[in-house]
Amino acid sequence: MDLAEIWRVMRRRWYVLLPGLLLTAALITGVYLLVPVEYRSQSTVTLLNSKKATVAFDGNPFLSTQASLTGMADGLARNLNSDDSKADLKAQGLTGVYEAKIADNAQGPFMWLSVTGTDPAAVLQSDKLFTAYAEKRLLEFQAQQSVTPEAMIRMATIVPPQKPEAQTKTRLQYLVMAAALGFVLSLVATFFVEARRRKADKPGRRKPVASDPESPEDHVSGPGSGFGFDDGSDDESDDHTGTVDPTATMALKVLPSSAFRSKAPK
Repeated sequence: MDLAEIWRVMRRRWYVLLPGLLLTAALITGVYLLVPVEYRSQSTVTLLNSKKATVAFDGNPFLSTQASLTGMADGLARNLNSDDSKADLKAQGLTGVYEAKIADNAQGPFMWLSVTGTDPAAVLQSDKLFTAYAEKRLLEFQAQQSVTPEAMIRMATIVPPQKPEAQTKTRLQYLVMAAALGFVLSLVATFFVEARRRKADKPGRRKPVASDPESPEDHVSGPGSGFGFDDGSDDESDDHTGTVDPTATMALKVLPSSAFRSKAPK
């Protein structure tokens, strides 16, 4: 089936295709209204060496970065994503979904702190709360290990919580899926009805007509029929070949009945 045939079927069964397309439009509208737009705010922080470790660099923490700070950043991210931290943040008023991880392609102990939700104002406020909580959790984590304040790793905000941006990818995916599903189901229904109609309109096989036993054609004899009729044209030999036609009917001469009577002796 080519595109022209598909178009003809769609045009012929428009009364099936049109309601399907209307239902598809209703489905897309429902997805658009039910799936809200999500907003995301993100901040970038980095871990710095302690004051004691930066004495040799005149107190500049950016000149004394160490590989151990990256390991500390990974441990802090895991702690922030734990169930205990989630319960603590929720109790403090954080809404939405948050995530803490090491920044992609980071050349140092950089972390991304992001919050996602449906209310832009609440998302921004939650990201600020999350950034402050991360610094607090870093200090508590080191205090549990009895680290002196002069030797504690510090945190600095490189990029403060940004204005929430709309994340339309997920919503767009749902809209595309709804449109594709509705259109495919409409086509399936259209071609199903077309197939049923073609099957119903297809003529049945013709039954063979029985021959009439009283038909005179059945009693007409021809050459070789056994009735011995001769038209006088088949007893001649072929003048050109000198042979006798094998399909010719032999004519028998009928003798009178007196020829078979025995003659009495005189």
